[in-house]
Amino acid sequence: MSLSLESRHCGSVYIITCTGRIVSGEDSAVLEDALQRGLREFTSIVLDVSRVDRVDSAGMGLLVRFLWHVRNRNGDLRLAAPTLFLSHLLETTKLASVFQIYPSEKAAIVSFLEEGVIAPSEIEATGPRVLFLDPSPDTCAFVRAFLTRNGYRVLSTGLMGDAKILLNASTVDIIVLGPECGALTAPATLDVLQELAPSAKTVVLEREFKNRAADEAGITLLERLQPSTTA
Repeated sequence: MSLSLESRHCGSVYIITCTGRIVSGEDSAVLEDALQRGLREFTSIVLDVSRVDRVDSAGMGLLVRFLWHVRNRNGDLRLAAPTLFLSHLLETTKLASVFQIYPSEKAAIVSFLEEGVIAPSEIEATGPRVLFLDPSPDTCAFVRAFLTRNGYRVLSTGLMGDAKILLNASTVDIIVLGPECGALTAPATLDVLQELAPSAKTVVLEREFKNRAADEAGITLLERLQPSTTA
């Protein structure tokens, strides 16, 4: 079912109750609007996800992107009462350690009142360096968070010109073009990227990547990055 939302505040905490699916398109846009409204006044955000039945990679990226946005403002976005499906999704993608997760909406609200904001420490990845190019900020956020949790060092951008800057300034092992790159996947463009990073493996993700369930998309991405797999 399409995503429906109910929003309210409890003291200094803003709560959004989600019912349905968090996926790319109109559903993600609705949630993004609700988060933007909440952030006009609050930096303590609770997402009640007890009735969420589907999250694709772009939808997970939206959650990660706003998590970072809120933490950059010295706040936090916390998840309440995830379903077994969503708990499994977060564990499979290793993003359970990125979010602070509570068994109930009440527990999440009380955590802000009793603990304040203590965000989990970020891990320092030491694996291969990946440049991810895609104009979608949500897809970039998902890929950055997922690959970092799996040991990769990730640079990302939405613009070809900025990708060239990053390649000139950094040593990159893998170049990944995302599902929204369109014409940037043309052979001439790929040749330009390869000239800037001649030893880097190049991977082009299919359009369906952003619409896949987050765990399926993550597993597929890891498989594509393996040295033995042909891009």
